[in-house]
Amino acid sequence: MFFTKTDIPGATLVELQKFEDERGFFARGWCSREFAEQGLPDHVVQMNISYNRHKHTLRGFHYQLAPHGEDKMLRCIRGSLYDVLIDLRPESPTYKRHLTVELSAVNQWMLVIPKGCANAFLTIEDQTEATYLVSEFYAPAAERGVRWNDSAFAVKWPVDEPAVISDKDRTWPDYAD
Repeated sequence: MFFTKTDIPGATLVELQKFEDERGFFARGWCSREFAEQGLPDHVVQMNISYNRHKHTLRGFHYQLAPHGEDKMLRCIRGSLYDVLIDLRPESPTYKRHLTVELSAVNQWMLVIPKGCANAFLTIEDQTEATYLVSEFYAPAAERGVRWNDSAFAVKWPVDEPAVISDKDRTWPDYAD
């Protein structure tokens, strides 16, 4: 795997190292040793799947409060999505900054989202599917969110309004420090 650090500490793009031949390719999509060597989370307790029927479906922003914070590794396995993470760690030099990246079945990139960062994505195609490797078990009482269009973050989305969004994601309150 090839690891590219981003401007947000801990947020890392992961590219597959492909071994190709006439059959196609083989690649490792996860290796706890390689992740540990990069200083990235190397513990996974569950894998989540997000299937989205319609283009411009928006999910998020979601995060978990400590001590239930989740490190995630997101990969789009069908279609494409516009992913945004917001650094909500007050001690971070990039607190309240965000990062955007397009993940797709074509580019096959993965994004490591460190605990303390909120994540959301907007599908760019119908029938988009993503998988997440997650470092902690989901704790419903620790779930929090940030509204997708909260002016505190000024995220520039590819569309003015999502076509599909849950009531919960549409109505998160304004972010407060």
